Amino acid sequence: MNVLFDFYGPLLTEKQQTFLKCYFHDDYSLGEIAADFDISRQAVYEHLKRAEQALEDYESKLRLAERHHQIQAGLDQLEKQISELRPDTRDNIQRTINLLRGAEANS
Repeated sequence: MNVLFDFYGPLLTEKQQTFLKCYFHDDYSLGEIAADFDISRQAVYEHLKRAEQALEDYESKLRLAERHHQIQAGLDQLEKQISELRPDTRDNIQRTINLLRGAEANS
């Protein structure tokens, strides 16, 4: 859920973002969130479930997290393969990989 939140969190409502951060990032219980926002535990649970469903729906349509994982796995494999090349060739390819990792991190 944290990975999906990293990709799609800004697409959620402010309340959904807040509840997800409290629950998943800050490890609050449903009761603690309910007390902080003066609502029932059931209401917190329903907000969280709707937010989780929204994140999963975004991923099923956009596949950003899946593509990110595939790109990272491919870059890891490339780094392993280039470690066996001559140093001059290896350095050029490593610079390209670093460029791609930077572009991926900035997107």
